Amino acid sequence: MRAIEQRRRAWRGRRVLVTGHTGFKGAWLSLWLQRLGAEVTGYALAPPSNPSLFDLAGVAEGMRSVRGDVRDLEALLKVFREQKPEVVLHLAAQALVRPGYDQPVETFGANVMGTVHVLEAVRRTPGVEAVVVVTSDKCYENREWLWPYRENEPMGGKDPYSSSKGCAELVTASYRDSFFTGRHMPAVASARAGNVIGGGDWALDRLIPDMVRGILAGREVHIRNPHAIRPWQHVLEALDGYLVLTERLLEEGASVAEGWNFGPSEDDAQPVGWVVKTLVDAWQRTTGEDVAWSMAEGEQPPEANLLKLDATKARVRLGWRPRLALPAALEWIVEWTRCYQNQGSVRSLTEEQIGRFEMLADEEP
Repeated sequence: MRAIEQRRRAWRGRRVLVTGHTGFKGAWLSLWLQRLGAEVTGYALAPPSNPSLFDLAGVAEGMRSVRGDVRDLEALLKVFREQKPEVVLHLAAQALVRPGYDQPVETFGANVMGTVHVLEAVRRTPGVEAVVVVTSDKCYENREWLWPYRENEPMGGKDPYSSSKGCAELVTASYRDSFFTGRHMPAVASARAGNVIGGGDWALDRLIPDMVRGILAGREVHIRNPHAIRPWQHVLEALDGYLVLTERLLEEGASVAEGWNFGPSEDDAQPVGWVVKTLVDAWQRTTGEDVAWSMAEGEQPPEANLLKLDATKARVRLGWRPRLALPAALEWIVEWTRCYQNQGSVRSLTEEQIGRFEMLADEEP
């Protein structure tokens, strides 16, 4: 049986709760789950940007969408009681490094106590079978070394955002070991992806959205830290990892209930400047338009210069592997942005790109 047919069988009719469904990754994931036939409920604040993929693609039309804050335990418990999810995918978070410096209390509240509340709601809700808590590659104590981080490396993070993600991993492990052991208990895992990119990301102070806004406005784009190396990957690569992990949790339970990296291939851990140039070249080939960019001036908040993820464990034990090379991912972003620019149906194109990715996943390694 082809991989996509197996996946549809795993998700069709399954009750799924996605926190953070109005965000960039959450909107892509919600559309994919709808496509797979799941009964999706989302719980999140209003979309974090305007425009947003959630609104542009009409994501709410194929699911139950509830506005709420993961810091509000009672509101979260109410949704759990009403919807009785079988699967919980926790994506709700304050997801950016620099806002973490400006709003550390909100960052720790959303990322740490929000995770506590989701897991507490799981603990109090019968019938939950699988939980995936999505954190970040920045959960690791970054030592600026040359080799990628593996799942057994220490949690850490100096800035509030990174630290909060390391804390969320510790919270997840604590709840799993304290409350979710034994038969008939939910299988709880965490997932750490790289720097996720894709069409429809409008977050402030993030490389690709900053580039897209500058390109569409016809102004020069200022780039910080052009030599910093990051593990770039298309959003569908990370989401595919979350889906694979959930499917295995449903099948195998506690044997895969642990932390997992879903990072790109070694070739796709590239400097910021390389990504900018490749995106600009793709835009120029498509439109014939020149794009100006330069290094940002002035003092910038400290960020890690080198960060890579080792996804060997996911490749060997889950059979997951990256499918879409970084240059192609950047081409897909140009395609999506042109569709938006020309007032096309971004929902149709988003679903079409999901379908294309599914076909890649069906190809032999």
